Amino acid sequence: MAQRARALLRDEALDAAEELLVDRGFRGFHMRDLAVRLGVSRQTLYNEFAGKQGLASALVLRSTRRFLDEIEQALAGEDDLHPAWVAAVRTAIDAASGDALLKALLTGDGSDGVLPLLTTESEPVVQAASDRAAGYLLSRWPDLDGDEVAAAAEIATRLTISHIVLPLHPAEVVAEQIATVVERFLTRP
Repeated sequence: MAQRARALLRDEALDAAEELLVDRGFRGFHMRDLAVRLGVSRQTLYNEFAGKQGLASALVLRSTRRFLDEIEQALAGEDDLHPAWVAAVRTAIDAASGDALLKALLTGDGSDGVLPLLTTESEPVVQAASDRAAGYLLSRWPDLDGDEVAAAAEIATRLTISHIVLPLHPAEVVAEQIATVVERFLTRP
């Protein structure tokens, strides 16, 4: 019962934090405001998230799971490997570009505190995305080598995140480029 109550509070805190972050940005967000909104002590929030950075990390991981659901749907809509990768990368880029939370975390004053979650401290995001993509791809194309698919999924994930953080080309161009690199990696003799 206590675990369920804790999980509910965590979900409620993440929902409220997302609203506050979108409205105020990372620098304008304060744990005390979240505590007041939820009717709990700041210590309760610190016990759950270990601070503002931990809360931001939890929000990024939750957003990653949502992105991965969309990516998996895009993969399911394709029968061939190359179009599947194009669809997956394009879906990730499009979802990220329209995500108000991600924009609030990565833009404006204070984004330097969150940027590492998608760069130097991105291991949880990269791992979650790579594992899920590799698992799905192996279930669709079981004849591919598992280690190669895992490597390709990590490469695609890192390249996609790089584009999301610093877009240099249109999404359709990047999706095609990443799909080409990954397909060549997987189908090389």
